[in-house]
Amino acid sequence: MPNKTAKTAAKATVSKPAAAKPAAKPAPKAPVAAAPAKAPVAAKPAVKPAAAPKVEEKKVVTQRQGFKANEFVVYPAHGVGQILAIEEQEIAGAKLELFVINFIKDKMTLRVPTAKVANVGMRKLSEPALVKKALETLKGRARVKRTMWSRRAQEYEAKINSGDIVAIAEVVRDLYRSESQPEQSYSERQLYEAALDRLSREIAVVQHSTETEAVKEIEAQLAKSPRRTNAKAEAAEGEADADNEGDIDDTDGGTTVADEAA
Repeated sequence: MPNKTAKTAAKATVSKPAAAKPAAKPAPKAPVAAAPAKAPVAAKPAVKPAAAPKVEEKKVVTQRQGFKANEFVVYPAHGVGQILAIEEQEIAGAKLELFVINFIKDKMTLRVPTAKVANVGMRKLSEPALVKKALETLKGRARVKRTMWSRRAQEYEAKINSGDIVAIAEVVRDLYRSESQPEQSYSERQLYEAALDRLSREIAVVQHSTETEAVKEIEAQLAKSPRRTNAKAEAAEGEADADNEGDIDDTDGGTTVADEAA
């Protein structure tokens, strides 16, 4: 009997620890508390540095081919303009460097490849000495060839779009009409105003004056030139041309648009 009592006592002592097992059940909650899944959220800032290389694309260029930003230049087909910037663009997979030129009066912006400035004839402003020579040209005697107006009109257009300030002054001189002279035809007036505009703009920028002041100076010089009183006198003062066809004033001669470089 004592042995049975000892066995039952042993069973009792063994069964008691089994009752403590329910206390260990809260342990599975540990995975909920440990939330390492939030770690990927902290990795998001690593994506932001990818946008940083965009800053490297901005290439500030201030000078190319002897021209610099904010400088006034003469573009033969349009006259005086200002270089706003020198920028780089990618066209058809190739990088191209361009002058961005603004023509304020014409409300136009032109982009010219820096490598083609020589081909298009773009140049710096004339020196004061050359401007003085152009003004002196205005005081000379008008030279009007005894050829058909259509041919003369082409020659005047070529001079206007040459970018040569003295050649432009020659057009202004030859097409100028005082109050005592015969009125100009429409096509003559168009060419005269185009030449006067090109000349006055450059003189104004070089002399740091306004265009109105430049025009007054030009007209003052023209007033000093020998005046022509009639068409016969004009023809007599003109240069004889090899193919003398008479001084025909073709009012339908019209002007043509100057060729521009691509």
